[in-house]
Amino acid sequence: MRKHKTTIRVRYAETDQMGVVYHGNYAQYFEIGRTEWLRSMGITYKYMENSGTMLPVISLNCNFKKSALYDDELTITTSLKKTPSVKIEFDYEITNQNNEIICIGNTVLAFINMENNKPTRCPNYILEKLKQHNYIE
Repeated sequence: MRKHKTTIRVRYAETDQMGVVYHGNYAQYFEIGRTEWLRSMGITYKYMENSGTMLPVISLNCNFKKSALYDDELTITTSLKKTPSVKIEFDYEITNQNNEIICIGNTVLAFINMENNKPTRCPNYILEKLKQHNYIE
């Protein structure tokens, strides 16, 4: 499947006293990768929520390989694991400006109907965009 890349720079506030990125920030980095992946297809979280669907994270895994440091330029590579159904799963690889792997990770999110707070299938407009952009067949 195709991959989407997003570049960010580590801000001072994201680091500890040694200039190392605090581990909790990686969940936010994954979110940036995922939201920009959606945005690249013309879909935003705001549009999904206004259409009655929310997408909470139900699983998050991160395997650290190397420390990211203040002012590093990080590339978040986001890829769709498989065709979404009631859940959507992403893999991530974060590298620094030297193309060194900082961490690899995975998230699983569930499509939730905002009217009844129950799981629902992936909206058709998302599936159509995935096909249009060659993420699925």
